[in-house]
Amino acid sequence: MSNELLKPGKPNGLSLFAFNVADVICTAFVILLLVFTFGLRTSWVIGPSMNPTLHNGQFLVITAAPRQLRYGDIVVVSETGTNLPERQPIVKRVIGLPGDVMSFDFEKGIVYRNGEALREPYIAEPTYLHNYWGGETPLPCTVPAGRCFIMGDNRNDSTDSRSAMVGLVDVRDVVGVKMGK
Repeated sequence: MSNELLKPGKPNGLSLFAFNVADVICTAFVILLLVFTFGLRTSWVIGPSMNPTLHNGQFLVITAAPRQLRYGDIVVVSETGTNLPERQPIVKRVIGLPGDVMSFDFEKGIVYRNGEALREPYIAEPTYLHNYWGGETPLPCTVPAGRCFIMGDNRNDSTDSRSAMVGLVDVRDVVGVKMGK
């Protein structure tokens, strides 16, 4: 080996390459850390309540940036936002927003918002069950300020705002909105 290769302060091609690779990896790591800390988060779907739209075990990328919720948004609610014994985040669809009056015709399987029947092509089947378990949210109900009414797409196998275990969710407990449709 030449003594010139071992002299300090004089970079060679291999050390420059290694430095550049390390620099790119560190920069990418910092960018990902910032994006996933302040802009994006990840979550998993647990259970069948969002079938057929989302499936058990499906990986989600959600926006963590706060914004106004919209009808149809698929949201992740923190484990502290419900009274469910599992103490894990839940994934549901926003059906009602503050001021909306939510009502149901469980014999016909129809959900009403402000007296209008909802067109819901994403659901597994019509909504025949009042609640899955855990007591009832009194219906019809008016969604108060700062809250939202959420339901799973698999309406007859979903513990959601119809149940007192979930109820009308505080929007501060929504940790993210699913990206894309």
